[in-house]
Amino acid sequence: MSETPAPRPAPGQLTLVAPRRGKPPRHLADLTVEERREAATALGHPAFRANQLSTHYFERLVDSPDEMTDLPKAVRDDLVRDLLPPLLQPVRHITADQGATVKQVWKLFDGALVESVLMRYPNRVTVCISSQAGCGMNCPFCATGQEGLTRNMSTAEIVEQVVAAARMLRHGGLPEVGAGTEGAGLGDEAEGSDEAPAGGPVRVSNIVFMGMGEALANYKAAIGAIRRLTEPAPSGLGISARGITMSTVGLVPGIDRLAAEGIPVTLALSLHAPDDELRDELVPINTRFKVDEAIDAAHRYYEVTGRRVSIEYALIRDINDQAWRADLLGEKLAARGRGWVHVNPIPLNPTPGSKWTASRRGVEQQFVERLRAHGIPTTVRDTRGSEIDGACGQLAASTA
Repeated sequence: MSETPAPRPAPGQLTLVAPRRGKPPRHLADLTVEERREAATALGHPAFRANQLSTHYFERLVDSPDEMTDLPKAVRDDLVRDLLPPLLQPVRHITADQGATVKQVWKLFDGALVESVLMRYPNRVTVCISSQAGCGMNCPFCATGQEGLTRNMSTAEIVEQVVAAARMLRHGGLPEVGAGTEGAGLGDEAEGSDEAPAGGPVRVSNIVFMGMGEALANYKAAIGAIRRLTEPAPSGLGISARGITMSTVGLVPGIDRLAAEGIPVTLALSLHAPDDELRDELVPINTRFKVDEAIDAAHRYYEVTGRRVSIEYALIRDINDQAWRADLLGEKLAARGRGWVHVNPIPLNPTPGSKWTASRRGVEQQFVERLRAHGIPTTVRDTRGSEIDGACGQLAASTA
């Protein structure tokens, strides 16, 4: 299979339609419950074999035929080959935070590389997953955006990142963690457990679509993944929709479409500037959907779902961290009402060759105070994983 990376896009160039490449092998997680039963029947097996496979994959987190002892030995290998083909080949495994943060680089069937990050906190376990190989949104301060878009990921490829993380956790792959870090961690924008069993959480509780790619640009696969993740076991992983965060740079039609799905996930809007002049440069999709259009769509999402929206704002020194921009952002958000939004300023994480850096701590604090003065709840994002290029904006296939 070809391993040729996508050409780097020109500054400001958007790639809204993913390049066509060969399709990944069909996997159980691509299919609804009924489709799985039909697939099993089409392969010459009783329909209930699909239910057994679902139990092994989603509930027992088993992928080896040898462990599926309730299946006839004569058909185990065939069933696994046809409905549980391998999708992610591990390439690199890097840890930080005394092992509580794990970045994994995966090779897909066609050689494309993606990354996911598993983070254990005192009260939850969050998995940051990718939805595309690369990204077509081309934000200049984001390593993934600079790589360009290779292709969309399938529903099963998205889900498998979470299943792999759940296997690692079940097998004791992450150490216990102590007191929480300062700032908001990934997953805090959604609802998670406030209490954890002795020794720390033992299952994945929060999922954030904040890895590589713009998930709303790969809408069908991303929604399919959310349905697999939230369906009760053994049909799915049984993760609460309220623990899932969908991040977007502001694809307005996608936000409205997501609101109509009836799945109460949290929406995170990556804004990064409150004025169109600067956001056109920092977030090129702003040339299609302006700041007020994106904020209005986020507010509509809140009105439809009742779920508080998170605004992500990477603080870049002397670029978007001025006090007047904090005031402008606060004014725009407050004008649409109270209680509907929360802001997460993110100290810019370093990326290779970038001309930009994080804001000074005093400037960061002033930005936070200005937003709070407008009545906007604001919490600075924790930059866990930055030393392994695993924090927000750092995921890129080149790290493999």
